[in-house]
Amino acid sequence: MAPERRYVRALAEYDGTHYFGFQVQKGRPTVQGTLEAVLARITGEAVHVRYAGRTDTGVHALGQVIAFHTGWRHPLADLERALNALLPADIAVRQLEAVEDLRFHPRYSARSRLYRYTVWTASWRSPLVCRYAHHEPRPLNEAAMAEAAQLLLGEHDFASFGQPTQGESTVRVVYRAQWYRPEPASHLLYFDIEANAFLRRMVRTVVGTLLEVGKGYRSVADVAALLAAPQRGQAAPPAPASGLCLVAVRY
Repeated sequence: MAPERRYVRALAEYDGTHYFGFQVQKGRPTVQGTLEAVLARITGEAVHVRYAGRTDTGVHALGQVIAFHTGWRHPLADLERALNALLPADIAVRQLEAVEDLRFHPRYSARSRLYRYTVWTASWRSPLVCRYAHHEPRPLNEAAMAEAAQLLLGEHDFASFGQPTQGESTVRVVYRAQWYRPEPASHLLYFDIEANAFLRRMVRTVVGTLLEVGKGYRSVADVAALLAAPQRGQAAPPAPASGLCLVAVRY
């Protein structure tokens, strides 16, 4: 008899620098492809990994939620140890647990996703920090950026800032959009944005546009206009992928 298959949920953390995003792409290294290959090596079976967010090329994750079915019959703690022993240094998994509700899907069951974009604002570049941050040495009007970010809250058509990942709707609900520094004198500037879902490249395009507000290239009113009358191609180019991280998924 075939072993009973379990439905397993876990958190995945990864440095996306050397990957073409999370989702499998033929002939290219991806996080999903790497996870599935290692799971197949450990379990001896083909495993399809579901995920909460299809992060783009070069984007990182601290709390990507994944799920998969497996016939693994040993404790999940052993599977977690085996995975982390064989995964490359830039991918790790934690908190493996059995899921009783088979209707659970990391993506479709999610109520919101939280992304963080990191900007390094010192006049000098930092080789260690800038692997995970965008360097912006020019002075920024943070008050204007914060004011423009507040315009994003609520339900809007975000067609100016991205393309739908499926279907045609570009309407999303943003619950949080905040610029802040971890400490007053820090050279790190964070932008946290949480929404029910995101368009493709939406967060990076929003950040690129808000940074243009901070540099004086756009006004707060310009951002309001992009939300009131969405126009693709009118927002700023996406900010670099290195600064973006999927922090958490809420259910």
